[in-house]
Amino acid sequence: MAEGGSPGRRYSRSPSPDRSPGTPPVAELARQLEALYPDLEITLDHGSALELLVATILSAQCTDARVNEVTPALFARYPTAEDYASADAEELQALIRRTGFYRNKARHIQQMAARLVARHGGEVPDRMAELVELPGVARKTANVVLSNWFGRHEGVVVDTHVKRVARRLGLTRETDPNRVERDLMALLPPDRWRSFAWRLILHGRSVCHARKPDCRACSLETLCPGARPPE
Repeated sequence: MAEGGSPGRRYSRSPSPDRSPGTPPVAELARQLEALYPDLEITLDHGSALELLVATILSAQCTDARVNEVTPALFARYPTAEDYASADAEELQALIRRTGFYRNKARHIQQMAARLVARHGGEVPDRMAELVELPGVARKTANVVLSNWFGRHEGVVVDTHVKRVARRLGLTRETDPNRVERDLMALLPPDRWRSFAWRLILHGRSVCHARKPDCRACSLETLCPGARPPE
């Protein structure tokens, strides 16, 4: 999946020097987001670390709902990393076609699975440094798996929603996902990284849309330097 930057290096929690001086109180943002979105269950259906890893790869430029339509048959057909690694490429592509970019995704999944078999006994590792060495896996995907399956907090999930909402809220001026992640890590203690990022994702999906954010309906409007004036 397309995730840029240098995924393998350790991250400092020092913020970018040019982060917005109008940054709102992050504790108040976190409190209001928690009230808006109390449920933190990930919306990608899965029953194992491998299933979550595959589902997250499939979710690139695809909705979680569409991924969830595809994965029951996929997971039943390929229950192990060995099964993915030895799969017929055309059959795998056919099963995931509806998620888009299915040829690239199928190639990444098979290469990732082969690496799991060769280096990790077919098991998904629980460390960032090992996850980002897998084909098709960069920091965003690794953070999803680490925080949601293993309960480990080594970084912040930064997808398109998190990047957009964080910039509008003045939490970062960066556009590179790895630099956005660094800024958010500096603002929050590690045990809040997963919940804060997930709530930014939910807010981006429901209110703070890419093309036309619904600022009038947004309860964060008074804290948001990027809020649009009433029309």
